[in-house]
Amino acid sequence: MPKDQKLKSILIIGSGPIIIGQACEFDYSGSQALRSLREDGIETILINSNPATIMTDPSMADHVYLKPLNTKSIIEILKKHPNIDAVLPTMGGQTALNLCIEADEKGIWEDFDVEIIGVDIDAINITEDREKFRELMLQIGVGMAPQATAGSYLKGKEIAQEFGFPLVIRASYTLGGAGASFVYKEEDFDELLTRGLETSPIHEVMIDKALIGWKEYELELLRDANDNVVIICAIENMDPMGIHTGDSITVAPAMTLSDKTYQKMRDMAIHMMRSIGEFAGGCNVQFAVSPDENEDIIAIEINPRVSRSSALASKATGYPIAKIAAKLAIGYTLDELDNQITKSTSALFEPTLDYVIVKIPRWNFDKFEGSDRTLGLQMKAVGEVMGIGRSFQEALHKATQSLEIKRNGLGADGKGYKNYDQIIEKLTYASWDRVFVIYDAIQMGIPLSRIHEITKIDMWFLKQYEELHLLEKEISTYTIQSLTKDLILEAKQKGFADRQIAHMVGCYESEVYNKRDELGINRVYKLVDTCAAEFKAQTPYFYSTFEAETQTPEGEVIVANESVVTDRKKIVVLGSGPNRIGQGIEFDYCCVHGVLASAECGYETIMINCNPETVSTDFDTADKLYFEPVFWEHIYDIIRHEKPEGVIVQLGGQTALKLAEKLDRYGINIIGTSYKSLDLAEDRGSFSTLLKENNIPYPEFDTAETADEALAVADRLDFPILVRPSYVLGGQGMKIVINKQELEEHVVDLLRKIPNNKLLLDHYLDGAIEAEADAICDGENVYIIGIMEHIEPCGIHSGDSNATLPPFNLGEFVMQQIKDHTHKIALALNTVGLINIQFAIKDDTVYIIEANPRASRTVPFIAKAYGEPYVNYATKVMLGEKKVTDFDFKPHLEGYAIKQPVFSFNKFPNVNKKLGPEMKSTGESILFIDDLKDDQFYDLYARRKMYLSK
Repeated sequence: MPKDQKLKSILIIGSGPIIIGQACEFDYSGSQALRSLREDGIETILINSNPATIMTDPSMADHVYLKPLNTKSIIEILKKHPNIDAVLPTMGGQTALNLCIEADEKGIWEDFDVEIIGVDIDAINITEDREKFRELMLQIGVGMAPQATAGSYLKGKEIAQEFGFPLVIRASYTLGGAGASFVYKEEDFDELLTRGLETSPIHEVMIDKALIGWKEYELELLRDANDNVVIICAIENMDPMGIHTGDSITVAPAMTLSDKTYQKMRDMAIHMMRSIGEFAGGCNVQFAVSPDENEDIIAIEINPRVSRSSALASKATGYPIAKIAAKLAIGYTLDELDNQITKSTSALFEPTLDYVIVKIPRWNFDKFEGSDRTLGLQMKAVGEVMGIGRSFQEALHKATQSLEIKRNGLGADGKGYKNYDQIIEKLTYASWDRVFVIYDAIQMGIPLSRIHEITKIDMWFLKQYEELHLLEKEISTYTIQSLTKDLILEAKQKGFADRQIAHMVGCYESEVYNKRDELGINRVYKLVDTCAAEFKAQTPYFYSTFEAETQTPEGEVIVANESVVTDRKKIVVLGSGPNRIGQGIEFDYCCVHGVLASAECGYETIMINCNPETVSTDFDTADKLYFEPVFWEHIYDIIRHEKPEGVIVQLGGQTALKLAEKLDRYGINIIGTSYKSLDLAEDRGSFSTLLKENNIPYPEFDTAETADEALAVADRLDFPILVRPSYVLGGQGMKIVINKQELEEHVVDLLRKIPNNKLLLDHYLDGAIEAEADAICDGENVYIIGIMEHIEPCGIHSGDSNATLPPFNLGEFVMQQIKDHTHKIALALNTVGLINIQFAIKDDTVYIIEANPRASRTVPFIAKAYGEPYVNYATKVMLGEKKVTDFDFKPHLEGYAIKQPVFSFNKFPNVNKKLGPEMKSTGESILFIDDLKDDQFYDLYARRKMYLSK
């Protein structure tokens, strides 16, 4: 059945600001769906309040509404576009679904004659209402854990008495496991039951008998209107039941499942999907399997929408689930659509993988002081990474190298735990770093059977770990000179980094690199092709691995490399790695625009990134995608293979910037601002000297590298003092101290966490106003794209402040100083591309807090507010294709735009929610107001007083 011809105009609901449990995977699915619908000539109207994403870029939809996600906004849009035929709510996570249901209950869709496509409201209600879902599963013969629903405290107590402990409490109609908890002992039950009832929007919880230690699996399905169903991916959670899937290490394809049980699980998933309703689109089903030879299967839940794991499954298989789901929603069937990878076979096929993928979540507990760092039913991760390899071991290593937590992989970096009690504690109460602790436990000699007994992680995974440990032990008996070719090749095939091998044999990383280069042990690149190379793939989407040499019949010794290098001029864009606080989706937005602008300038574009949730790692964003860790060794090998004109580092946040020094040292061309200038701005001491030379005011400061030096500086400066380390993002480690004791404690702690760092101590300008400016500079001309004033006073991190564009109460004299300082600094730093400068204003003097000659967190916000493609312009300036004076800037904004931070504190109930110089927000929304009399502005401004100490 081809496309439904009635559908000419479709409204898509986005997922709003990024929060824990609902991150940029919905930006990715929404962007894909928009492109998919536009291919079919359908008019697309988007509502989403998140300015940091590609999804809300004017190029993505015919009409983009950056409005609050509520029914008032929906009605406004429907009045303005009476021609909207349907709404697609499945691409925006729980936020979009909840809004769609609310609009349905209020009769809004009916009033405007709008059809709901891609999902069936009854299906959502059945799957979200745990009692109805349970009844249906029992009817169709699908097993479930003993469970019952409680809509009151009293009912909850009765159920607990009947089931006995341990129990699981889950709140109805929530996402990311909000309000869910394990209850091991009776004394904890009352508090956790109350929390669950309060978290659920309908004040209802489901209480289950806990299946502790069972194995957990997820299947991603697609179904069309003709009831064809395909299973795109089977994902196994390495962590057993009891840890939210968003916080679990997951592996595809499933590793420890017998074929018989897998077939049974497939049949159950299809049966479940068909029984919940008549809808065409994506679906995610979760199962628990008993860890014995019976392999009993129990259903956990089903989500009739594109889910968090759909992005992972898409990147893991190369099958673009959201793109196809959008086509199915408008009436196509699977057999009519092309397989997007081969272009010669249909989409009615199930991908086969000849590689392994491992996803590891990325946490940010250091931002939430006092938070409970153990993992459980409530998701706490802020992002994730994915590694692709030819074996589980290689993929696991690549994923751990992608995390950017100063580890080089598993073991072999001297950073493991050595204390027996600490290791046992971290294994017993699943810790965020358990993936490393398992290795430490094996290294310490704790038997696998004991590790299995504590963690319930399948023995197969533990044996894989043990093999890695045994290999490390063997290599450690050699020196770099005596290390054999076979052993190096084996270590590389198992994913060990050159740095780790260097650690094992006691030499420099470069010596290992040179030795394997001499021996011809080089990375080869393989295609992610969805069909295990049975058909020719057309998409240039690669991962690296190591292969033994083979001989052709003609006697030629070769290693098969599927990445063919063209003779076109190339540009590499370094991605920003996993999402985390301080470095979120806004850098992915910048990277995607950098790729598109480079392509417009005639370059072949190459993207390197390891974040499965984002648009930058979509298979058709760049000419070539290398799904690899943004980790020196991997990048250097790709650059040697591709020989690009240069590398863009200033769009990928701190991740890419940190690699600038190495690129510079190895003589690789950095596009735009040079490494010397980037480093000068990052080094707090040198930068302050540059300000002094240019007569630009800055708070009184000094630098220190030890606690003694810091105390001596404190004698010269007045308290309060702001302590800031160099080379960090998101205000990491920044703190305002008010006496010597606080200063000493903080400096000692900082230098323990970030050794050999140069700390800047400056007098904190109490009660000052904070402002920031973003600009584009070509080395001669400077154009300021936006000046924002923060509603909160100086001392609250800029990412946590409500920022107003344009400023609302800075006089002409102050504005002129901001403009003059911005021009002077941009030129003094020899900026080529983007720069962000932060200011503190006190007594009509503008002081400089810091300058960053790179894309900042606020660039997408300014671009959306003014309707100008600033990253596109800046990239063309970096490439030397254009001067700033070549652009016709026409910013347009009526009234004001306010960037509002969004926090995820609800995931950490006992955390100090106070804001300060270290960033804590996970996302942002944009609010447009006509004037300063607006009530919302007034409320924000009135709250400012609580931050002012005087």
